[in-house]
Amino acid sequence: MTRVLRRVNRVLLGLAGLILVVVGGAVLAAAVDLSVPSWWPWSGPSDVLLSTADRQRWRDESWWWPAVIAALGIVVLLALWWLLVQFRRARLSEVLVDTGDGEEAVLRGRALEGVLEADAASQDGVARAKVALTGRRAAPRTRIALLLEPHASPGDTLSALSTRALAHARTAAGLPALPTEARLRAVKHRARRVA
Repeated sequence: MTRVLRRVNRVLLGLAGLILVVVGGAVLAAAVDLSVPSWWPWSGPSDVLLSTADRQRWRDESWWWPAVIAALGIVVLLALWWLLVQFRRARLSEVLVDTGDGEEAVLRGRALEGVLEADAASQDGVARAKVALTGRRAAPRTRIALLLEPHASPGDTLSALSTRALAHARTAAGLPALPTEARLRAVKHRARRVA
């Protein structure tokens, strides 16, 4: 996913840059009164980008302004979608596992996430766990969000997470290290009345 996103970004940025350079060059060439070919859209410094006739051609058509507004709205929505995609962290789809015989196997990222979630959620005091794999195939990283029950100790929970769930995942995947970012939250509950 990240490779595809990078390629799409490069192609879109390249096209946008090429269009801006060509249009900017055409306007600059006309503005400084360079000799330009006959097919060039602007012929000199006194030429305008849109003539009065071009600006008023569709003015009386009832469909024109709704079509322009809809097209611009679609462009804005696509630009916002593209911007939001840039900030979304890509999840790792697969992890390379060293089999010990010089070969490598591929482990599905969702499978490893599922096992880590189940292992973390089975710990005492953990109400729910959510795991996301990021990083590279050969060097994965994890982000774990734990929802703790009221009686849970954060220190004990983190200790159990690192010695149990993460240690099992490292051993099973043959990873020398599995850097992890853990976020802990407590379940909302009413305060207990003390007599």
